[in-house]
Amino acid sequence: MAEHGVARHTRQKDALLQQLRACEGFVSAQELHRRLTDSGASVGLATVYRQLNSLAESGAVDTVRLDGQQMFRICDDDSHHHHLICSGCGKTIEIEPPDMEWMRQIARSHGFKINSHTLEIFGLCSDCQNKRATSQQSQGPDRA
Repeated sequence: MAEHGVARHTRQKDALLQQLRACEGFVSAQELHRRLTDSGASVGLATVYRQLNSLAESGAVDTVRLDGQQMFRICDDDSHHHHLICSGCGKTIEIEPPDMEWMRQIARSHGFKINSHTLEIFGLCSDCQNKRATSQQSQGPDRA
């Protein structure tokens, strides 16, 4: 029996962590489940959700909402950091946090005091921008 506060490591959890570490960016529970299944691991979708939520609660994974879906990413860097996230492919880059004085000034100007902050910047990476431009060019001008 595990002691209070000590996380149990199971074969399924180890497989999940291994797949999560192999992901470049944020990934959904469904995508992670698909990757686990493709690799031959026998892990139920409910178990994937349970493990990811447990990891998120403990701070072992970062989470963001992208297109209405919760996404997960393992960050081995324990320091405070933020992300640039491609909303097209999920590519993620860790970035330095903004100047705290700037954030305090913004908060003060609106009558707020900062308790904590999170900053995630969503956009399109250069690969997704190029794909979008190529796709638009191949469609040609509208011929109405």
